[in-house]
Amino acid sequence: MTSTTTRVHAFADDALGDLDAVGVAVAISAGEISAAEAVEAAIARAEAVNPRLNGIVTSDFDRARSTAATPLTGVFAGVPTFIKDNTDVAGLPTGHGSAAVIDPQPAAASEPFAEQLLSTGAVNLGKTTMPEFGFNATTEFQDAEPTRNPWHTDYSCGASSGGSAALVAAGAVPFAHANDGGGSIRIPAAACGLVGLKFTRGRELPSAEAKDLPVNIISNGIVSRSVRDSAAFLAAVDQHTPNRGLSRVGLVEGPSDRRLRVGLILDSLRSTTDDETRAAVLQVAQQLEKDGHEVVEVALPVDEAFVRHFLHYWAMLGFSMHRFGGRLMHTAYDRSLNDSLTKGLARDFIRHPWRTPGAIRGLKKSEATYKAAFRENAVDVVLSPVLGYTTPLLGHLSPAAGYEVMLPRLLDYAAFTPANNASGGPAISLPLAQTADGRPLGIHFSAVHGDERTLLELAFELEQSIGFARITD
Repeated sequence: MTSTTTRVHAFADDALGDLDAVGVAVAISAGEISAAEAVEAAIARAEAVNPRLNGIVTSDFDRARSTAATPLTGVFAGVPTFIKDNTDVAGLPTGHGSAAVIDPQPAAASEPFAEQLLSTGAVNLGKTTMPEFGFNATTEFQDAEPTRNPWHTDYSCGASSGGSAALVAAGAVPFAHANDGGGSIRIPAAACGLVGLKFTRGRELPSAEAKDLPVNIISNGIVSRSVRDSAAFLAAVDQHTPNRGLSRVGLVEGPSDRRLRVGLILDSLRSTTDDETRAAVLQVAQQLEKDGHEVVEVALPVDEAFVRHFLHYWAMLGFSMHRFGGRLMHTAYDRSLNDSLTKGLARDFIRHPWRTPGAIRGLKKSEATYKAAFRENAVDVVLSPVLGYTTPLLGHLSPAAGYEVMLPRLLDYAAFTPANNASGGPAISLPLAQTADGRPLGIHFSAVHGDERTLLELAFELEQSIGFARITD
């Protein structure tokens, strides 16, 4: 493990080296390394960094070793990975990041998306940390150690897929499972210097939680260190269980010659983006213009009512988990142990339950509003910040700060990502910038439904023209 006072990573001259997931799979296929060697290197790396980062909630190393010794097929055959702790994997408990979930029992079966992910041939090493029920944008807990950002351990790693992002950024594994109900793929990707692609709604198999939601805001995917890993995963998902309502993207392998009309958004409805984030977005806009794309300022594809609707829907989910968590998850449950965010959301919902039908209608309407914004502005993609301000120090968004303190901070921070969850449109966070002190700063691109190809082609182009900072630099 390489460590300074604040930066932690495990990149080394071992079987994984500095390869991305595609690179590891190619090395295994070519016989340069074995799947067993790749998994053993990942276990050693995970054990080296986890005491500093706290990204693993359940390890499954022995089963990973056994799996790696069997024949594996798929685009990521033999590549080690982790799965987030809100997704059932046969034989492993699912704790949802909550102290209220008492002694969760091993799942009897893997849920469909876990099977879809593992159909790539990847080898699961265990479960990663997340904040309670994925409600927060930092992986911090009421009365437990936080998950730390490997770029600077005093800072948040984002959330809710924070453990996955921390482990990938630190080099423990090339990619890991993430899911996104309000930005939870893209936010930790931005905080940890990774690629975070949120699919169009319905592209992948639905999560267990999403099946009964009146508006499915949850998207499953991965966080990775390269565009080609995210592109390869999307192609594998399309091949495994194609959605008949969406055109297949296929394997995107590089930039396109097509020049785009790019809509630019700098500020959210709630607040003005901080100076460092604004400057980073404008620098990317200038690079796009230099490369021949047209950049035009556009309005947000949502209005003030959307913020109220999404917050109420979020509160409804908090109420559901606080009041009915044990019944929903079929486990022993002590709601007195819920953190301040879950309890605060539940209280907010109880004050205004009659707003629920209007909130659901409003969020459903956002899909048409989102599509219309692309059509009326005649733009191919929209460029914006991922977040309203740069990644904060640990404690700033912690539930230990109390609901009344953290909620307005959280709303200003996660101000850009929820529109894609409600509308179902695809989006990607790219690690194209850094703060003055060298921490990652993500840049956000959105596209119309089904057009992940354009996002990936543009991502490949920017990966080449601007480049992604490396934690080892």
